[in-house]
Amino acid sequence: MKSVNPYLNFRGNTLEAFTFYASVFGTEIQDKVHYRDFPDNAMGVDEADLDKLAHIALPLGSGTLLMATDVVGAYAEDFTVGNNVFITLETDSASEATQLFDALVQAGTPAMPLQRTDWAESYGICIDQFGVQWMIMYTGDVVAGC
Repeated sequence: MKSVNPYLNFRGNTLEAFTFYASVFGTEIQDKVHYRDFPDNAMGVDEADLDKLAHIALPLGSGTLLMATDVVGAYAEDFTVGNNVFITLETDSASEATQLFDALVQAGTPAMPLQRTDWAESYGICIDQFGVQWMIMYTGDVVAGC
């Protein structure tokens, strides 16, 4: 496998979410394409949705991108923030895990506070203000056996 890049869908607030994520991860938005940017409305989007984001990408480390779109049309009608997607972040240190967890949980909900587990020195789950679920972990000195 070459890479794994999580892709998120939002109901019109993708740019707001990614501006927040850029501040959390200390990186800059790499790609930003609006539906209007496709020649002759190749995506067939309603006029009211042309300024929404068709694609956005944010680097999260060596070779990993967090990507997203604003859902439009029939997809927007059926859109529900789900509880079946988590983004797992493996950090380089316990302090980085704490910093990221604290930033993501601001205006969000802690589902499991950072704590030692059988698989990580520091592991926690939070749901950010946009409904995205995050697993933050620093393996550290834990050696998990199968």
